[in-house]
Amino acid sequence: MISALNRLVDLVEKHLTAELDVAGLAATVGTTEYHLRRMFSSLAGLPLSEYVRRRRMTVAAADVVRGEDDLLSIAVRHGYGSTEAFGRAFRAVHGANPGDVRRDGGPLRTQPQLRFRLTVEGSIPMHTRIVERPAFRLVGHAARVPLIHQGINPHIQQHITALPQEEHLRLKALGDTEPEGLLQVCDDVDPDGAEGTELTYLHGVAVSQDTSAPDDLDAIEVPAGTWAVFRTTGPHPQALQDTWAATATEWFPSTPWRLRPGPSLVAILERADDFSTATCELWLPVEPT
Repeated sequence: MISALNRLVDLVEKHLTAELDVAGLAATVGTTEYHLRRMFSSLAGLPLSEYVRRRRMTVAAADVVRGEDDLLSIAVRHGYGSTEAFGRAFRAVHGANPGDVRRDGGPLRTQPQLRFRLTVEGSIPMHTRIVERPAFRLVGHAARVPLIHQGINPHIQQHITALPQEEHLRLKALGDTEPEGLLQVCDDVDPDGAEGTELTYLHGVAVSQDTSAPDDLDAIEVPAGTWAVFRTTGPHPQALQDTWAATATEWFPSTPWRLRPGPSLVAILERADDFSTATCELWLPVEPT
């Protein structure tokens, strides 16, 4: 995976002004575009699309400062059809208009070329099991919320606390298959994992495919497949978020599995009354590499 990510970085540099064939590269290294994008964003700390934009504007800034060509020629050279579109992208990265940078020589915010390297970690074992599951259904209350990587997501918190206590009890009574108990479900996540992009969050339970669910509940159909299940214990949600990050930095690079499209599930097995600590299971859909 480290080699594949570095080949992706090289591909970005060769095609800064054109569309990237991420799917083609993924196929040549024996993985999928979905998994490659998810691993890039997890390890680089920014989505692939944002990295491309920053690199493109870093290179374009040199042309702007040199002043040898007019701004329209520079815009077209770097893949933009107008100075307006180029100016918007330039301001988003550098915080200043191209004309002002040409006159003043800055400010400029440079994005260095990334290079992924393997470091020896993993001295703390990850408690993981691989589970084969037939098709099942997730039922509950869904909402569209923004993705937040660190800390408690206030939008999800508001969605859950708005449900009356009796509704939580009704949902728990409906669940009849693994993962057991009330679940935190994230679906339709942007493969780049960009913070602020919307996802579908469902507060609900897992039911067998042939179990009927009330019409007033939202449902997500989950096909049969393999799941990697990670058990976490400690401060909540930090321990869970740390383990989620470690799946990308430690587990996936060292195992013959990759992510496949599908919802991620969190089951709360035990928790303190104030939810300051918890024991959870993180379920991620996987397939063999």
